[in-house]
Amino acid sequence: MVSTLRSTASASDNPGSQSALRRLNEQRIVEALMAGPATQAELSRATGLSTATVSNIVKVLQEASIVATEPTTSSGRRALSVRLNSNSAVAVGIDFGRRHLRVVVANLGYDILAEETVSLPLGHRADVGIAAAVDVLDSLLDDAGIDRRDILGVGTGIPGPIDHRTGSVAQGAILPEWVGFNLLSHLEETLGLPVFVDNDANLGALSEVTWGPHSSVANLMFVKIGSGIGAGLILNGEPFYGHVGVTGEIGHATIAEHGLVCRCGNRGCLETVASTTTMVELLSRGRKEPITPDDIVSQALAHDPATLRVIDDAGLAVGRALGNVANLINPEVIVLGGPLAELGDLLLDPVRRGLRRHAVPVIGQTTTVAMSSLGTRAEVLGAVALVFQHADISHHA
Repeated sequence: MVSTLRSTASASDNPGSQSALRRLNEQRIVEALMAGPATQAELSRATGLSTATVSNIVKVLQEASIVATEPTTSSGRRALSVRLNSNSAVAVGIDFGRRHLRVVVANLGYDILAEETVSLPLGHRADVGIAAAVDVLDSLLDDAGIDRRDILGVGTGIPGPIDHRTGSVAQGAILPEWVGFNLLSHLEETLGLPVFVDNDANLGALSEVTWGPHSSVANLMFVKIGSGIGAGLILNGEPFYGHVGVTGEIGHATIAEHGLVCRCGNRGCLETVASTTTMVELLSRGRKEPITPDDIVSQALAHDPATLRVIDDAGLAVGRALGNVANLINPEVIVLGGPLAELGDLLLDPVRRGLRRHAVPVIGQTTTVAMSSLGTRAEVLGAVALVFQHADISHHA
């Protein structure tokens, strides 16, 4: 399962070249080993590669200290058992939010080695966010005793569309100060490491089929409900990016034709009805200080009537938009993520009702709607998975 936006360091690779094919085959071996040690014969069956190809790749990965091997027996015959040397290579995930920055360092075994979340000022510029990310990363590496030479690359997510032709933040981002900014090249230049960037909802979808419980799902939709509302798509086992990488803009589906004017210029978009920004505005009326998304969660769990009504209205609107999308792509699973994930069924129930009301009956009945088990980590863990998919694992040392 490989997405399209790569580091500029690997941009010269022709998708059909021998080096690209080698990298893909290496990744298939590594992904197979993430389930646990296996013999070379088992790896051949799991990946569909010939035993000779598997043997050659294992030698390369062993020389790079990515895997370790030891003799074993299989069906009474001598064999070579292969396992990941998990701590030999790590990936960094960075999630830029409207008000936060989250950084994670993880190894090939999908173990989190270091993690930190810090606040960012509302309306921060890209250079401020990047400087904070560099400081946090340096601190994490020092505290965990991780050598920068072991970093395969840095995956980065941002709440807005990324133009995959250029790596620049496209119009429509929740961070308008970042629009037109080439996050890919600036981060790569600043960090001196390969960088891979994507929209945060796309990374949320990727995390659900790598870190999450949906690895066997071929058609999945991840919906992040936050200051904005975006969706990431896995279709036929692959991330879906469309023509230029701007997909999943479900937050700008029209819900109320004569509704409020949206930041995109249209009226009655889903974001004007169901974003956490709208919920905060509605529930802060008459208060001295505006509430936060965390307050929304705590008030709902305490069964505050006004909060429950706002959540129910928002959930129905989200479900209506999802029903239209489900009619088009027929996903097996729709996962909801974002800062309201702790609401569980309080949000899921109205979303399900809205979906069933607006989807074709058989689609409404067979589409699973679930809350992300990864919580607010989903996007940053997807950023880590993005690195493992694209980085030249055998040549990181």
